[in-house]
Amino acid sequence: MKSPTLTDLNAFVAVAAHRSFRRAADVMGVSHSALSLAMRGLEASLGVRLLNRTTRSVSLTQEGERLLARLTPVLADLDAALSDATAAAGQPGGVVRINGSEGAIRLLLQTVVPRLRSLYPRIELDLSAEGQLVDIVERGFDAGIRLAEAVPKDMVAVRLGPDLRFLAVAAPAYLASHPAPRTPDGLSRHQCIRQRLPSGKRYRWEFKKRDQEVAVDVPGTLTLDNNQLMVEAAADGLGIAYVPEPYAAPLLKTKQLVAILRDWCPPIPGLFLYFPANRHVPPALRALIDVVKAVQ
Repeated sequence: MKSPTLTDLNAFVAVAAHRSFRRAADVMGVSHSALSLAMRGLEASLGVRLLNRTTRSVSLTQEGERLLARLTPVLADLDAALSDATAAAGQPGGVVRINGSEGAIRLLLQTVVPRLRSLYPRIELDLSAEGQLVDIVERGFDAGIRLAEAVPKDMVAVRLGPDLRFLAVAAPAYLASHPAPRTPDGLSRHQCIRQRLPSGKRYRWEFKKRDQEVAVDVPGTLTLDNNQLMVEAAADGLGIAYVPEPYAAPLLKTKQLVAILRDWCPPIPGLFLYFPANRHVPPALRALIDVVKAVQ
């Protein structure tokens, strides 16, 4: 039997993590056809089928599940050993893969990446911005960035940014003909720009004033799934939007938007970088964590 190469095994883990040849190929920087051919060669050399393929999806066979369970810790240990050896020879290097929301990745680019590139030019960042909360271990990411309330309890979390507020905002022209509500209940008489969450559900706007908490399923004929688009729609007079303050801040400054219900919008813990607690932390990820802490 021909022994599989390390490249073939890493390719198998990537396909298993993404459940997609195309996404795995994009991450690895190879063509879809080359990756498919490599997987067929791996199956042929092992004499078992590892993947069930359809035109729309990829899943693991029982043999594939068993191989993945054995390979994942072995490859992680190998990566850690190689990273340690590289770091011992000089500055840390290698790839750090991070998953986060669009706003989280934007904050990382603005505050951390310039300093990291200056201090550690051999570290490569592979950043994935998506709204859906994912299992970073299953998907093969080294770390994630999310709001504190969304960070899994079994992860180590490091603060990335300050506390954050969600604000209800509207254009002055809209408020001129639709007087601003004094309480969250008053939103029922307004056109609200509703938000579709990555899960498919519509977001219930959450407010708090002292010990009183309110979640409002606001009315409205427009639903969007992107904070920037919601801000732009509000600025165009299409209704009231409820968004993280950084998205609205530029238009609040130029008075194209006005914040309402401010006393019902207290700050909440902001964004945190998180990573598995029970895994070896590669030198490149440790360097990134050190920079995150330094820029606070």
